[in-house]
Amino acid sequence: MDYSPIINEVFKLWWVIPILLVISIFKTPWFKGLLGEALVKLAAKLRLPEDTYHRMHNVTLPTLDGTTQIDHIFVSRYGIFVVETKNMKGWIFGGENQAQWTQKIFKKSFKFQNPLRQNYKHVKALEAALDIPPESIHSVVVFAGESTFKTAMPANVTAGGGYITYIKSFSAPVLSESQVKQAVSQIESGRLEPSRETHRRHIQHLKSRADTSADRRCPKCGDSMVLRKAKRGANAGKEFWGCSGYPQCRVVQNVT
Repeated sequence: MDYSPIINEVFKLWWVIPILLVISIFKTPWFKGLLGEALVKLAAKLRLPEDTYHRMHNVTLPTLDGTTQIDHIFVSRYGIFVVETKNMKGWIFGGENQAQWTQKIFKKSFKFQNPLRQNYKHVKALEAALDIPPESIHSVVVFAGESTFKTAMPANVTAGGGYITYIKSFSAPVLSESQVKQAVSQIESGRLEPSRETHRRHIQHLKSRADTSADRRCPKCGDSMVLRKAKRGANAGKEFWGCSGYPQCRVVQNVT
């Protein structure tokens, strides 16, 4: 039997393969994350004047317990804004004090870490790296995807370009021009090189944090963290990481 006609037809459809590959890449969380960050960058470029807001993206800073990666930082006389991006779709449920938020797409629900808590470490890393008043550093979360908030959110949790409006709501200068220049210089000199190797090591650090057998250090004082179990309250019976320097240091971290 001659299979050449079938083979010829298959080769005529060779162009379908790269299209399928591109579509599969577009659906990955990695690409969605890049797209979300790109949209935030574009909005900032169009609506935040560069001579007023100094923009820095994908900033990885060393910490006492490894590294922390910040999506976007905007330095201005009105404060320093630390922006965490989430490119998600569907309904979003969450509260400021909840450890886990919920994403609902049709009948399926997915849990994810409260982005305000995620961004808290970023803010603390900047506080440690900069010689400026801590109250001048602000946490901002932006959902860049086609999502809808189904619960009331704090003012610093925004959707789309709402984060620009939030940043511009700070109109009173709190830093001098020299403080702004110094902060930009300190961030640039303290950040790790934005490379694939830096990203790989950061991911390894995140994985080690989820490993209960791995050694870890307190991000505030540098003492060792120990695994403990809550004895009372809503989290009674749940394990958490607590600083061995307690009660002088009260830093705690979730196990996952």
